Amino acid sequence: MADSAVESEVIAATPEHCFAVATDVELYPEWAHDVKEVNIRERDAQSRPVLVDYRVAALGRSSSYSLKYDYSQAPKSISWHLTEGDIERAIDGEYRFESSGDATKVTYLLSIELIVPIPGFIKRRAEGRILHTLKELKVRCES
Repeated sequence: MADSAVESEVIAATPEHCFAVATDVELYPEWAHDVKEVNIRERDAQSRPVLVDYRVAALGRSSSYSLKYDYSQAPKSISWHLTEGDIERAIDGEYRFESSGDATKVTYLLSIELIVPIPGFIKRRAEGRILHTLKELKVRCES
């Protein structure tokens, strides 16, 4: 069974800037604390990452997975889904970018299903770490 979460932040930057930072996945290890390594395996005609391998800190260990990105709603949103993972059965996510005056409301939607069930308190801790990525995106966009 997949676990889902939604979080929003208002970021003092344009939607275009937020979109650019969110799609520059090669730089994630510089600002997304849990992302340790990124390898882009495929890009689209606009040079945006389409198939990306990640190595992240997860639940006290290292986890590796690959995501396929969908830009069909760009620049209003980007979404992704899991193509392969070592402890994940499914990952579906999306960033939505909505103009809010001089800022941008960014909504982060995420659904994850792990191969092995884990206790609820560990899931909640992991969910908090994952959603913290949105706060890290905010800091990066505003810096």
